Amino acid sequence: MTETLQLTSEMIAVMGILVFAVYLFAFEVVRVDVAAILIMVVIGLSSLIPGYDGLVPAEHLFDGYSSNAVMSIIAVMVIGAGLDRTGMMGQLAGKILKFGGRTEGRIIMIISSVVGVISSFMQNIGAAALFLPVVNRIARRGNMAISRLLMPMGFCAILGGTITMIGSSPLILLNDLIINSNRVLPAGTTAMETFGLFDVTPIGLVLLFSGITYFVFAGRFVLPVVKDKPGESGSMLRYFKEVYGIEGEVYECRVTRDSPLIGKLLSDVDAAGRAGWIVAVRNGDKMVVAPRGDTEFWVGSEIAIMGKRDSITRFADEYALRIKNELDVFAEVLSASSAGIAEIVIPPDSGVIGKSIRDIELRKRHGATVLSVFRADDVIDVDLVDLVLQSGDTLVLHVRWNELAGIADNRNDFVVVTDFPREDARPEKMKFAIGFFVLTLFLVLFTDMRLSIALMTGAVGMILSGVIKIEEAYRAIGWQSVFLLASLIPLGIAVDQSGTAAWVAQQVLLLLDGVPVWVLQSVIAVMATGFTLVMSNVGATVLLVPLAINIAIGVDANPAVFALTVALSTSNSFLIPTHQVNALIMGPGGYRVADFMKAGGFMTIMFLVVEIIMLNLLY
Repeated sequence: MTETLQLTSEMIAVMGILVFAVYLFAFEVVRVDVAAILIMVVIGLSSLIPGYDGLVPAEHLFDGYSSNAVMSIIAVMVIGAGLDRTGMMGQLAGKILKFGGRTEGRIIMIISSVVGVISSFMQNIGAAALFLPVVNRIARRGNMAISRLLMPMGFCAILGGTITMIGSSPLILLNDLIINSNRVLPAGTTAMETFGLFDVTPIGLVLLFSGITYFVFAGRFVLPVVKDKPGESGSMLRYFKEVYGIEGEVYECRVTRDSPLIGKLLSDVDAAGRAGWIVAVRNGDKMVVAPRGDTEFWVGSEIAIMGKRDSITRFADEYALRIKNELDVFAEVLSASSAGIAEIVIPPDSGVIGKSIRDIELRKRHGATVLSVFRADDVIDVDLVDLVLQSGDTLVLHVRWNELAGIADNRNDFVVVTDFPREDARPEKMKFAIGFFVLTLFLVLFTDMRLSIALMTGAVGMILSGVIKIEEAYRAIGWQSVFLLASLIPLGIAVDQSGTAAWVAQQVLLLLDGVPVWVLQSVIAVMATGFTLVMSNVGATVLLVPLAINIAIGVDANPAVFALTVALSTSNSFLIPTHQVNALIMGPGGYRVADFMKAGGFMTIMFLVVEIIMLNLLY
């Protein structure tokens, strides 16, 4: 960058789009994937200018959808779902309890180590989602506060994503960004080499070790004990009673001839709330679990009601119902082995965000009755049908286990926290799952095959061997992440090819003239950390990698290392719950923003220090 670059109208246009993109991401004007698609369309519309090919030529605008990075992410998601389908997580929980005992520090060390390693081979949000029920089970069996376990698990899932080049979206994307930047490097500049699967492993392992050590020794001071989320010393029903005030006993009643319920609809009495949740109705030969609001009551209708005994008694007296001594009609469908209370979390990229409970029709689609919703510090159990769902909401359901399996499969919209018996697990396929996973690693490590082809080989192998069905594979793919990544790639191309990154880098170098290279690298790391707190880590990577490369070229540093600094730093997202993993654990852990700031403040600083030291030692 020896000659002074002049600001052009093309650069101004790209910077305007960049500012617009940051605004959309930071203030969540629309969903992040919609924002990314909008940015891509705006770039495409620039080709309407007479005599101009556009910021990105139209024939290359959709290259992101066929990129190595996008196909790799799809394959990683399918492989992760295949490993989960074999029931490995349930077995893992038992082994963790066996070796960890009931010592909090030891449990944290084992859980965090395991989830960190697993997160290095699949998306960290996927690893955290898989471990939610595992940690839930461990907390209850060990009589521990789940808030003391979930945050270390979540943070180490994020740290684990830095161990391999397929552990997080920014690292998967990095090599594609480097290849794009090589096309516009200044004359005489040596092309950057891409990174191999385990090139970042020493850095990631030290980061993970530092995070585990931090929680083991400082956890007692920084981890909250959330009173609203106690561990369970008895049955699951006691846990829900303590946390949500829900009495989990189910009583069976019959509508008598004198009942004022006759001819009424369930919606007319559904507001009973704590006076009793109606979880099943049988009219004649027709039995409905989680009946809809238009279910009508007849003479002789059988009703299953859950609640406190005295509340059910008052409800029965008011509506002339006869309470039976024990479950009869509903004995099989509502037995503990067939149904129960479960918690599900709304993940950050869920398609149900902004919809009401009435809109998502959990009763109709999955036979589930919503009992209450846990949001931040509040338990909401009135006017539930019109409650608009938000990211991180925890829904408490009464549901049959076979129906809950259907909800669990829809991981894009719901993450099931409660461990439950699954009839559709395939433990007999575990050898196939492990075999194709090992085959994938072999292809990545010992052949010149493109990463996307190697990963897709493992994914297709799991489908063909029956580890996971093709329908389940489609459901396992986080399409929001796919479209977000694919749609932002043109923005990175525009930033590079227009010279915008080079011009901004020149201004930064003029401002920081004479400072050591490691200081410039640290500034890049801090910028990436700040960006990822207010926008997606993919977006931050796309915006900052071209800038980092041009800054490195300007001071004769290694541009690939500066690019890697950005991709790693976008995982440094612990200060506030904006990262997908943090948003996922916030509800089940009962955390507040202040809890993340307390535990994540030192973690953020530690990440930056360890990252810069390791990068300079290795490169």
